[in-house]
Amino acid sequence: MTASILVTGGTGTLGRHVIPLLLEAGHKPRVLSRTAHASGDGVEYVTGDLLTGEGIDAAVDGIETVLHLAGDAKGDDKSTRALLTAASAAGVRHIVYISVVAADKVPLGYFKVKLAAERMVAESGLPWTTLRAAQFHEFAFTVIGKMAKLPVLPIPGVMRLQPVDSREVAARMVELTLGEPAGQVPDMVGPTVYTLTEAARGYLQAVGKRRPIMPVPMPGKAGRVYRDGENLTTEGATVGERTWEAFLAERAV
Repeated sequence: MTASILVTGGTGTLGRHVIPLLLEAGHKPRVLSRTAHASGDGVEYVTGDLLTGEGIDAAVDGIETVLHLAGDAKGDDKSTRALLTAASAAGVRHIVYISVVAADKVPLGYFKVKLAAERMVAESGLPWTTLRAAQFHEFAFTVIGKMAKLPVLPIPGVMRLQPVDSREVAARMVELTLGEPAGQVPDMVGPTVYTLTEAARGYLQAVGKRRPIMPVPMPGKAGRVYRDGENLTTEGATVGERTWEAFLAERAV
């Protein structure tokens, strides 16, 4: 079976869960990566760089569906534009994009870039599907872990979050990839809303650390968004089952 699905970001947090699910569904995915990997076990790896454009045309050649998981705080809009240009020229029939909850609400760089990429996907002329997901447990774990290296944890007291399990998001992305283009679908979030203080205390308990927590203000427009809970999706969302506590119990062992 030749590859009909191209996955960008296939070696990242989400991609590592997506690839086995595509294989289980009987598909042979093609993975675009900046680093060379040997193809095998049903996965075809191709080397390319979305930011420079190198290798993109070859990556989308013969592809029907692109699952675009690659992205970071810098350049996601540029890389998405390059991918869409190549995908359109290659006759791709479905582009599936992962974005972040409140991309249109939080006035910070990462969210602005994701919103710009969302709009490019929607305006590309290609049939498309976009899912906004809350922050993954892994992301919250990493951020809080870095703060926990300090003698005192500076926590924005107004911030709340709905961390979601990356494996559950991966399953939803595969479902969307194998389905028909659906446009903007309901957000996907975790089952519980936490203050960042609550999430940090759970982390400290799980890893056996003691740190005082110091609330700090979050001024400006971003602070208002978080104070008002505009970064949260509480109605109409697809809700995962795995909690922050369950993730910590497994990760902190």
